[in-house]
Amino acid sequence: MKETLSDLISISRFYGQDKDYAIAGGGNTSYKTDEKIWVKASGTSMKEITAGGFAELSRELLKTIYTRKYSSDSIKREAEVKEDLYRACTKGSTVRPSVETSLHEAINYKYVVHTHPTLVNAVTCANDAGRVISALFGDAALYIPYTDPGYILFTSVKDRLNEWRKIHDRDPQMIFLQNHGVFVSSDSVQEIRQIYSAIESAVSKHITNRPDLSDLEIPENIVQILPAVRMMLSDETIRLARMRNNKLIEYFTSSASRFAGVSLPFTPDQIVYCKARPLFLESDNPQDVLTECSTKVKEFTGEYGYMPRIIGIRGYGIAAIEENIRSAETALDIFEDWMKISYLSGNFGGPHFLSERDIAFIDSWEVENYRRQVAKAGNSRKGKAENKIALVTGGARGFGEGISESLMNEGANVVIADINIEKGEKLIARLNATEGKNEAVFSKTDVTDAESVQQLIFSAVIQFGGIDVFISNAGILRAGGLDEMNIETFEAITRVNYTGYFLCSKYASEIMKLQSAYRENNFTDIIQINSKSGLKGSNRNFAYAGSKFGSIGLTQSFALELMPWRIKVNAVCPGNFFEGPLWSDPETGLFVQYLRAGKVPGARNIAEVKAHYEKQVPAGRGCRIEDVMRAIYYLIEQEYETGQALPVTGGQEMLR
Repeated sequence: MKETLSDLISISRFYGQDKDYAIAGGGNTSYKTDEKIWVKASGTSMKEITAGGFAELSRELLKTIYTRKYSSDSIKREAEVKEDLYRACTKGSTVRPSVETSLHEAINYKYVVHTHPTLVNAVTCANDAGRVISALFGDAALYIPYTDPGYILFTSVKDRLNEWRKIHDRDPQMIFLQNHGVFVSSDSVQEIRQIYSAIESAVSKHITNRPDLSDLEIPENIVQILPAVRMMLSDETIRLARMRNNKLIEYFTSSASRFAGVSLPFTPDQIVYCKARPLFLESDNPQDVLTECSTKVKEFTGEYGYMPRIIGIRGYGIAAIEENIRSAETALDIFEDWMKISYLSGNFGGPHFLSERDIAFIDSWEVENYRRQVAKAGNSRKGKAENKIALVTGGARGFGEGISESLMNEGANVVIADINIEKGEKLIARLNATEGKNEAVFSKTDVTDAESVQQLIFSAVIQFGGIDVFISNAGILRAGGLDEMNIETFEAITRVNYTGYFLCSKYASEIMKLQSAYRENNFTDIIQINSKSGLKGSNRNFAYAGSKFGSIGLTQSFALELMPWRIKVNAVCPGNFFEGPLWSDPETGLFVQYLRAGKVPGARNIAEVKAHYEKQVPAGRGCRIEDVMRAIYYLIEQEYETGQALPVTGGQEMLR
């Protein structure tokens, strides 16, 4: 049994990891013995499925669904079927069986793999679907015209199978469902792969017009559009937005007539993950796009009762607006597949959309609403920065690394900005390896260069839709007295610590102002990681202290200027982070620098330098990441403090 389930897991993952066959929770697989059947659970993705992702059911109990008389009311009927599916589950099964479990049971093969391949749906979602499938596969395949999913689809397939069996000596190994996908069945997973390959080959030979999927750049002035759109399409929960563009997207967003080719859905999955209708904007400049968007969103919600989840913007691409960024990425994948199907259907008689009646059934069906909730659900715990978009400069090392990691752990989507590509990419790989609906991205950034900072802002906007928290953490420290410090070192420290803070605040505040204009009572934050050296002069460390003193002046001034847009600007002034590389690096750390510079009289080694500084802290230790994060979360949560320089020094420096 372990071997056969292993084969089921393997074949599920094989197709689940290929977006040309299955996206998100789409599709399902099964394996059966004489007594039991294992079916992928509802809402579970095949991509990384394990044994726990399959519902185990009694085939004998399942067969009661064959003969039971259900309610004529579709809502009651599907609820009754769901209860019978649960009753058929074995005692050890704790997941919800797929609604298509009975259909899997009705097919007389051990393995069944149901997917929604793009190439297959190019045919099944085309006007000539039945004729083309008959021409390509003859009596080797069964074609089912569109039927409501669930019990009605099961009875339709069961009846057609019974008719088929009167003519043929075995079940069809290919069952094509109009506007849905394909069921491929066999007693071995190896043959299933062979059949899928044969299907792909047969369809491909009849495709003469394929879409161009080459990536296209998104225009830079999207930063003047997407943060506002994000706010317009948010209700009580502020949503996230992600942008995508390529040649295929450009084709469909080039005009309203082209966009009509994707204005209605082809399959149930498209309704589940993107809702039934996208919105198209076609104005020529950012301000006109926003005016058009405001008008059309009001009309859209008035007519359909929900906010659009996909927006096509002529000249820019498509944006998905969702409750979390993983859902937005899935929606983009689904909608791009939607475009592929529409384009490829031109090879088979043109697109065949779901009817208004079919759309209404799917949109209100409890099963699909359940799948939506499973897809959107994450950890039930809500973090202190849940769904915030946070940028952290100098975010790959030292305090910055700790800040980035804490924000991710507390639910934020984090843009890690740093000049060190290797460390930045390693950090996001580690952060994204954990389960969650948020994400970290890396942007190589030089905070002293205006174009580099603007590119950072652009990255945040196209990846997440805007900026909620900007943490200006990038900084350098070079100790030395007047007789040692040269102008080049002095100016380098000033450029990073002082000018960099100015540039980050300048460009981040532009996005925050735009968001404020389209969302009342929305507060955003600019937080500079300053230092205790910004509160009190530092012997033989004047360049660093001066840059930090100056930055507190910037903080107070920015706070006065930006509060009308509900942008809070504050500084956190940590004490010495003895455990971080700034202090402890054996070659370039401050302990080494201070020992060499003689800053601690009589100190003979690094341990004595460290002991000297620890004695200066009433709390008896250096500052830690968690100390700084408590201050950051306080500043984000409150709405009344701005222009403050908050000491986190263990009592070493106190406000006066």
